[in-house]
Amino acid sequence: MRSGAKVAVVGGVFAVVAGGVGYGGYNLWNGVTGGSEDVGTRSAPRTGPVTAEEVTATARDFLAAWAAGEAERAGGLTNDPVAAGPAIAAYREGAGVSAMELTAGTPAGTVVPFTVKATVTYGGVSKPWTYTSKLGVVRGESTGRPLVRWTPSVLHPKLTAGATLRTGSAKIPAVKALDHEGVALPPEKYPSLVPVLDALRQRYGGTAGGEAGVETWIEHANGTPSSTLLVLSAGKPGELRTTIDADVQAAAEKAVKAFPKAAVAAVEPSTGAVRAVANNPASGFNTAFQGQQAPGSTMKIVTAAMMMRYGIAGPDTRVECPPTVQWDGATFQNLDRFATTGDLTNAFAMSCNTAFIKAITPLKDKGVHNTALGDTARKWFGIGEVWSVGVQTSDGSVPESSGTETAASYIGQGRITMNALNMASVSATVKDGRFRQPYLVPKDLDGREFATAEPLPGAIASGLRAMMKETATGARGTALRAMAGVPGPKGAKTGSAEVGTQTTSNSWFTGYSGDLAAAAVVEAGGHGGDAAGPLVAKVLKAG
Repeated sequence: MRSGAKVAVVGGVFAVVAGGVGYGGYNLWNGVTGGSEDVGTRSAPRTGPVTAEEVTATARDFLAAWAAGEAERAGGLTNDPVAAGPAIAAYREGAGVSAMELTAGTPAGTVVPFTVKATVTYGGVSKPWTYTSKLGVVRGESTGRPLVRWTPSVLHPKLTAGATLRTGSAKIPAVKALDHEGVALPPEKYPSLVPVLDALRQRYGGTAGGEAGVETWIEHANGTPSSTLLVLSAGKPGELRTTIDADVQAAAEKAVKAFPKAAVAAVEPSTGAVRAVANNPASGFNTAFQGQQAPGSTMKIVTAAMMMRYGIAGPDTRVECPPTVQWDGATFQNLDRFATTGDLTNAFAMSCNTAFIKAITPLKDKGVHNTALGDTARKWFGIGEVWSVGVQTSDGSVPESSGTETAASYIGQGRITMNALNMASVSATVKDGRFRQPYLVPKDLDGREFATAEPLPGAIASGLRAMMKETATGARGTALRAMAGVPGPKGAKTGSAEVGTQTTSNSWFTGYSGDLAAAAVVEAGGHGGDAAGPLVAKVLKAG
């Protein structure tokens, strides 16, 4: 090949290598596939699923064209050549790729994983760059040809529509993050902090005293840089002190790795300082801060506060906890349809759904049953306010409800959405007696305003602490096993949330110990005390 591209197929795995920047005009479609059919002998378009042979051949041809610098040719092997061709050309030119080696792995159905080994050159500096991606093969709707299903993530898994790759002097200097005591937080040791540090860099890197280096990054359509992919020369990072505690962060990083999909956040109740945030997977979406999921029975903390606020029941008030309860024609039940007798503290500790749904009736008489939970969440817990944490967060939502949604919301289902940071803050509010907005960097760093809420009335704060203590230490408490060994004073609440057609519920848990509160969600983890509970306990023990 005039371009220097080479294709090899060994045991179903092939590699494509291209060297140098002077890519030639080799006709890959003819050269690799053995030529095209004569128009006069062309048969009707083929239909049906793509075959294994078509998947392998299509991936081979596409990767060969890409490696050879044949952007138009590579684009023509996709189902969207108009978008793909320019994007492939921009990849090489914008990123400064001077050499490439593409190695495909074994196809999984119609999906072919592959490894990119490239050399990036800028200003006389070169550096190797390696990452993995994947492509899918589909049949063209009109031609019947097997084609690569085009998406920008084929070029790089973090690349999205409208974004491009760039190599050059970084627009914003890098930052060296420190914990609250000045301990360095290198991303290699704390991988969950990567998206957090990226966000902090974009917001505060320009004023942290650093000098820009040379990097490869993803640039959005509006020119905003994000996701540094490669550092050719480091420059001089600026220092940025955060509220993270290195020891608590390390415990959180280790704890989430026990589950395929998990998130945890920890907050200091006396200040609101965020002490840890961790996710598994570590890279990508920051579920602990930005997730929007039903919190299940952990929401009963707020529901219990609402019940005390409106005089429905206090910790010592006897309440009904039947196996099932009806509301607007829908049946709600307890786990395994259990029933119990006793006061609200017992119902809270055993996580009785029906006792909390029965609170709707007296509130309906007051005309506030559809709004009382959201009003309480905002009034005392800051849920529904806009939080200025220092990076992007989702700040919890308890919207006005109606019908069966109202009953569902009282037990943390319906349209309520929370994340680990929100629920850690709820526990922190109970422990301290007032809402202190979580924050990752001090507000005087940029003069932003913190969200506020009214302090919990003393009787309600002490009542919630009593119920959470019983849940964590009482013989019938659903958090007893998970919180064993966690030092006191302590309190907790378990939760499990049903999600769509998911066969196993999400596991939720929130609690506090001393001056640290934490919450976690484990996707498809089941009961709160089984998965999220031990995760939170490990974080609390590190505080």
